[in-house]
Amino acid sequence: MTADLSFGGLLIVSLIAVAAPLLVAAVPAVRLPAVVVEILAGILVGPSVLGWVEVDAPVAVLALVGLAFLLFLAGLEIDLASLRGDLLRLPLIGFALSLAVGLLAGLAFDAAGWVDSAPFLAIALAATSLGLVIPVLKDSGAADRPVGQFTIAAATIGDFGAVILLSLFFSESEGSGASKLIAAAFFAAVIAAVAVALARAGRSMRLDAALTRLQDTTAEIRVRIAVALMIGFVALAARTGLETILGAFIAGAVLGAIDRDSVTHPHFRVKLEAVGYGFLIPVFFVTSGVRFDLDALTANPSALARVPVFLLALLAARGVPALLYRRRISGNGVLVAGLLQATSLPFIVAATQIGVSIGAVTPVTAAALVSAGLLSVVVFPPLALARLRREPAAVPPGG
Repeated sequence: MTADLSFGGLLIVSLIAVAAPLLVAAVPAVRLPAVVVEILAGILVGPSVLGWVEVDAPVAVLALVGLAFLLFLAGLEIDLASLRGDLLRLPLIGFALSLAVGLLAGLAFDAAGWVDSAPFLAIALAATSLGLVIPVLKDSGAADRPVGQFTIAAATIGDFGAVILLSLFFSESEGSGASKLIAAAFFAAVIAAVAVALARAGRSMRLDAALTRLQDTTAEIRVRIAVALMIGFVALAARTGLETILGAFIAGAVLGAIDRDSVTHPHFRVKLEAVGYGFLIPVFFVTSGVRFDLDALTANPSALARVPVFLLALLAARGVPALLYRRRISGNGVLVAGLLQATSLPFIVAATQIGVSIGAVTPVTAAALVSAGLLSVVVFPPLALARLRREPAAVPPGG
């Protein structure tokens, strides 16, 4: 069995995963997220440049699990209880506005021959990287400020809505729209049943005592349950013809809604993040760089010119809706929210891989979109941080 497998590529990917955060820490003034370094390093060692790494079986499997874990942890960040009043209404309207702006951009790019599906581009532009935005807001002390609350709410709805829409309308599986809606209804019913069962099981004192006894032993029972839940939802999504990323994302959201008692297991989420960010997720990002078609992007100037255009489209689609908050936060806060909402990379990477496989976008367009996502992560958060220092610390009313 081992004769048919080579782990040389996975070794290089693992070494990049180690080196990327060390490089970022060594040059703190640059403020470059490690995920950007991972993707760029993947491009360097991939077929487009040095040709050291190919996406073989070990790399492909771990990259797929890494994508699932990334979406799982993103779902875990969602706090549905905080979404109420204007913190729900305005971001919902903003998400609809993002889709409308994205659709207009998609129609224009479709007319130019850049994309084959305007709705696909609208969905690709509608998400915000919740996992990247929340650390920025927390580290700056702005997570509890009005600008932080509205940005997190918008990112939550953007991620949730984009994943669902992509899975419903641009799944790789065959089937009509009606069959996919039926599959989605069945998927939702099973999820609801599992969520209710888990919630009831969580109230069992005997079970809770057993979990508490085993959670910090080599059994790591809570981590095992979380991983099993994620894999189960991913398998269910695949079986019903939906995208696996939806299953992973929903698994995280369900676990986050049920697991609210952090007193008895304070290290649980830290352990999950250690599994994800310590091993699996970097493999996905480095592999995304390996798969990046740099030759297609640099083959002619017109292809490279798409990158800033897509970046502006992303800023318009996610930044313009921040104007809805102008009665709740200052003008400076609106600018901060717009910049952070336009920060998007993981979803764009995942969506473009699906888009290429189903023919919704060409490899050239996919490379340009990922490049625009990379630039959004590099450019927008530092600009937002510079403006955050001027933002007041009041808290917006819930209604």
